[in-house]
Amino acid sequence: MTENWPPDGLVGDSTVVTVRLSMFGPERYRCPASDVLKARGLRPRAQAAWKPEALEPFPNGPFMDAADELDQQVDEESPRAPRIRQGRALHDGVRQWTDHALRMYRKAFPVDPDLRLARQPWVYKHQQVAGGDQATVEFRITAWGRCLESADGRLRELRLPVNRLRARTEAERAIAALVAAEGDFDPRLRRVRVLQFALSDGRTAPIFEGTRDEALAVYREDGAPAVRALLDSREYRPGSACASCAVAPVCPALPRTEGLLGLADRSRPRRSWSPTTGRGHQGCPARGYLRGLRLPTDDAVERSAAVERGRAVHAFLAERHGRQQRMPCTPEVPTDWVPEGYRLPDAERQLGAQLLSHHAEVCPLRTVKPGTGVRNEPRLVFDDTAADLLVLADPDLLYQDAGSWVWRETKTSASDRPRRDLLAAYPQLALAVKIIGSGVLPGRQTGGRVELELLRPAGADLRILDPFAPSIRAAAEAILCEQVSGWHRETLFEAVPGSECASCEVAEWCSARRSQQPGPESAQ
Repeated sequence: MTENWPPDGLVGDSTVVTVRLSMFGPERYRCPASDVLKARGLRPRAQAAWKPEALEPFPNGPFMDAADELDQQVDEESPRAPRIRQGRALHDGVRQWTDHALRMYRKAFPVDPDLRLARQPWVYKHQQVAGGDQATVEFRITAWGRCLESADGRLRELRLPVNRLRARTEAERAIAALVAAEGDFDPRLRRVRVLQFALSDGRTAPIFEGTRDEALAVYREDGAPAVRALLDSREYRPGSACASCAVAPVCPALPRTEGLLGLADRSRPRRSWSPTTGRGHQGCPARGYLRGLRLPTDDAVERSAAVERGRAVHAFLAERHGRQQRMPCTPEVPTDWVPEGYRLPDAERQLGAQLLSHHAEVCPLRTVKPGTGVRNEPRLVFDDTAADLLVLADPDLLYQDAGSWVWRETKTSASDRPRRDLLAAYPQLALAVKIIGSGVLPGRQTGGRVELELLRPAGADLRILDPFAPSIRAAAEAILCEQVSGWHRETLFEAVPGSECASCEVAEWCSARRSQQPGPESAQ
C-alpha cells in the first residue's frame, strides 16, 4: 500500500535522518514503513494525549542504567553497588531480571582495566546534499549497546545486549561495525570489536573484529545497501509494533474498528491485547505482564514434551497447507514427520503422527475450491478505537468457503475427555466469533463460521460455532469482557502466588513465587 506516501497528516523536519541498528532486527516485531517515518522524524500533526504506564515499560533500560555505574567503577578500589536511576516504578519481575542481568554481564565481562566506558554512545554522522533545493541532510546511525574503549583510543568494543543469543544478519553485522569504527570519529582508533552478550546466561558471541578499514569495507558491502533499502521502503507490516508507533493514528494499513473488545474507555494507556494476554493475566497478573515484556522463559515449562508436540503438529500442518499446489492432507504420515527445530520423545512423536493421521478426516482443504483464498497462520491486527487498544490474533488457518470466511483453530490432546465450554476453554474462539461476526474482515460479511478441530487419540472432532447466532455472540462477548476488563484497569500487575507457580514459565523473575515441593500426587 504505497498510494499515499508519506501518509496524510504527518509533519516533521527531515533534515536529520536517524537510523537505528534495531531497525534491522527480527521482522516479526518490525514495520518497515514505521521505521522509515521514524527515521525521517515524521509524526502526526494531531498528537494524541500522553497516557504513560505506571511501570517502566522497557525491561532492559534499568540494566543499562545500572551497568553504566558498573563500568564507571573499573578504576575504583572499592566499587560501589550499582544504583538504578530514578524514574517510573519498576515491577518486581523487572527488578529481579535486572539483578540477574547485571550478574550475567559481569560473568561475560570480568573487570578489564584496559577498557573504560565511552563518554557517550557512539553515533555515526554523515552529511550530504539531497533534493532539488540542495538541502543538506544529516544521516545518523546508532546502535544501542555498551560502548567501551581503551585509554589510548586505539581499541573500541561495542557490546550488544540481548535476552538470548541469536543469529545476526550481514546487515546487522556491518552496521554495528560502522558505528563502532566511525561513530564519534577518533583518529587514534586502530581496531574494532563487536559482540553480543546474553543477559539470560552470560554467553557471548563475536559479531565483528577487525580494523577501521575492514569495518568500512564490510559496511559498504552489506550495510549501505540495507540502509538504502530501508529508507526507500514503503512496506506497511501491521503487528505488535503498532501499539507504540506514533504514526498508527494515520496509518492507512491498520484496520480500525470501534468496540471490538466491548470496552469504551480511552483513558487508559495504549496497549496491545491478544487471547494469550487475557489468559496470562487471569491466572496471575505478574505472569501475563512479564510474558508481555518478552523476558526469557523457562524452557522446561515453555518447551515441555506436550507443548512441543502441539507446536510440531501445527508446524507440520502449516507447511502442508501452505504449499503452492494445495492438496488435502492424507492419513499417511511419514515416520520423520517432526519439523526441523523440534525435539520430541518417541512417545510424543508417535502420538503426534497418530493425531496427524486423524486430521485428514477434517482437513479444510477438502472443501476449498481452486483459487479460493487460504491464509496460513496470518497475523490479524485491529485498532479498537473505543478503548485505544491494539488487538492481535493469529488464526491457525483462515480460508474462504463460498466467499465467506472460515476461521480454523486446531488443538491436540493426549486425552479423549471432551471440553464442555469451548469458548471458556479456548478464549481465542471468542475473539474469532467477534471478529467474523462483526464483519471486520474484507470481503463477504455473511455466512462465515468458526471451527475448532480437536485431534485426540480416538479421532478428530470438528466443532462449529456460528458467529451470527445471538447466543454464541453473547457468550463470546461475555468471555471477552471477563478477559479484558480487569486487565485494562490494571496498573501494577502484582503477583498472585499459588499452586500455578510450580508451572510458571517466568517464575524465575518473581520474588513472590511459592516454593513447591513435589508430593505423592505431583510425582505421579
